[in-house]
Amino acid sequence: MAPDPWLSLHGAACQVAQEVAEKIQERNRCQRAGENPAKLNVIIRSSLQNLKEKIDQLKDLLLRAVSTHQITQMEGDRRQNLVDDLLTRQKQLQASYKNEGTEPDVIRSSLMTGGIKRGVTNPWLLEESEETRGLGFDDLRQQQRRIIEEQDAGLDALSSIISRQKQMGQEIGNELDEQNEIIDDLTNLVENTDDKLRNQTRHVKMVDKKSTSCGQCKRLMNCVDLQTYSQMCIYAAS
Repeated sequence: MAPDPWLSLHGAACQVAQEVAEKIQERNRCQRAGENPAKLNVIIRSSLQNLKEKIDQLKDLLLRAVSTHQITQMEGDRRQNLVDDLLTRQKQLQASYKNEGTEPDVIRSSLMTGGIKRGVTNPWLLEESEETRGLGFDDLRQQQRRIIEEQDAGLDALSSIISRQKQMGQEIGNELDEQNEIIDDLTNLVENTDDKLRNQTRHVKMVDKKSTSCGQCKRLMNCVDLQTYSQMCIYAAS
């Protein structure tokens, strides 16, 4: 039976981690002896980069295997724990290389005995939320699918609200157009009424003027008749 490529890659990554721990220990001995550790530092940096690349490959292969159902869910969870252990080792090795963390001897002993104990806290898992902690790949996919469905439902509701607001805006616009037409009609009616009122006012003034002229004529006629009568009386008396 052919060996599993993922397990082979995992074994190679563990070997690289062990070599890095040994090189860090050798580098520290050189420093204590007053020797130049520059060459060892170059090797350690290159090995740490190699370890990171192998871990990334392990994560990609594991995700592909689980998504295509090449392995069971239980096996996927087991391999995910192995990847988490490697990530923890990488972080501790990086800290030791920078003289920031656990002594290399401790790391080397843990590697030689098959890895870090389960009781040690995994710093990578501390950043994981309570909602996803302990979930398998299928559970994570279902949760992600549920979140996407909730987001789609929210977008549909938002789209419906925007559509209603657009419809309301159109109805308000139509109502304003009708009100403007009514205002225009009222304006025309007022103008016509004003014109008629001005015409009637002119007509009344003309009638009043004619009435005044007729009164003056009557008074004049009365004065002429009285003068004529006076003259006739004088003529008769003589």
